Amino acid sequence: MVAKNFQEQGVRFALVQFADMDGAPKGKLVPIEHWDSLITLGAGFAGPSIAGTGLPRTGPRSEYYARIDESTARVMPWSKDTVHVIGDGFVDGQPFDGCPRQVLRRATERLAQLGLKLNVGIEPEFFLFDGAAANSTEPKSLNNLVSDKLDRLDKPSYDLQALLKSPIKNCLYDLHANLKDFGFNLLQIDHEDAPAQYEVNYEFDTALNAADQFMRFKIAAHAIAQQHGFLFSLMPKPFADRPGSGLHFHLSLEGGSEQQLQQATAGLLKHAAALACIHAPTVNSYKRLVSQGSASGTTWAPTHICHGANNRSAIARTLPGRVEWRIPDPTTNVYLALAAVIHAMIDGIENSLVPAPGINEDISEWTTEQLTQQSITQLPNSLWQATVALEADTELSARLGDSMIARFIAHKRQEWKLFNNEVHSWELQAYLHRQ
Repeated sequence: MVAKNFQEQGVRFALVQFADMDGAPKGKLVPIEHWDSLITLGAGFAGPSIAGTGLPRTGPRSEYYARIDESTARVMPWSKDTVHVIGDGFVDGQPFDGCPRQVLRRATERLAQLGLKLNVGIEPEFFLFDGAAANSTEPKSLNNLVSDKLDRLDKPSYDLQALLKSPIKNCLYDLHANLKDFGFNLLQIDHEDAPAQYEVNYEFDTALNAADQFMRFKIAAHAIAQQHGFLFSLMPKPFADRPGSGLHFHLSLEGGSEQQLQQATAGLLKHAAALACIHAPTVNSYKRLVSQGSASGTTWAPTHICHGANNRSAIARTLPGRVEWRIPDPTTNVYLALAAVIHAMIDGIENSLVPAPGINEDISEWTTEQLTQQSITQLPNSLWQATVALEADTELSARLGDSMIARFIAHKRQEWKLFNNEVHSWELQAYLHRQ
């Protein structure tokens, strides 16, 4: 019946999507007449070809199936002959413990046992670069990538001149129209604090639905930007001297008390160093997590483990009835990120953890002595340090799944190794002519 309804709307294909370990959308096109098989069996993939699965090349466990969740089906407004639908990973007929969406499902079920539900508001920040320059084989220059050469104010936050200039405005208006038809209640759009940087806010939802919405946002924004000649980029820190892009989570506990939210916040702070590896999972992520060096006067990124009432320099900005978790950036695997958040919050609630006193000053201006006096520690400052912190947090790893986290750490350490094996432009400038 569902397939027939889609066919009557002119739909020809189902785009079955899942997320790999990096959080990248993966999938395949399946003719709509095979819809029922996507429910019972799923779309099949070679398991070892998917980043982070650790699946073998032979035997029944070499096959990965994305079994669709019918409730996620949405006709893609920019491609009305295609319905987008999200799948859960199955291997050998069983839910796959390495599927990020399955990991989040288990986490939400565990939270439900406490009579609680996590609601999440996600705030994507992103860049719109010149698509032709970005795809050129010529050496990349950030000045060339910025499509509007006049978008260069020292403090460009909320700049209406850049926001309302025709090429950008047309793209953003078109993005809003498509997101609305794709099931989003878009609340606002603004220019952020770096050239070519923007943010959208849309309505909060339950953790699983919020994660699904972010995946939909990524594929929609990429498609619409491409249509307008732009490159949609989620790179955390393209400009060394400008703020990077975050993916802040606004977290509230439905069915919970204010005390439980405080305990949950304490759990987040307890596991913050390990969470950084999942929430800021690339080499470039740690170029964003610095407190100094921005032309606008601030990087808007947290660097130390603390919380504070409406304090944007803390990793946890506490607000009435919710907490804004400010570590994540848009390269995170949103399913793993929220699963890790839930397990950290559960630890805080089950063990009645109490957060340290809140900090109501700009922590980025504190001296090392002040930080030491308050026993405030720093987040990892590199991807390598973050993997060490996650490996050491055996409690969080066990909650998420030891084997999956071991694969995640190995995957991230390989990324760090590849980065370190390259010679970068800074090194050439610093050492090429040194005597």
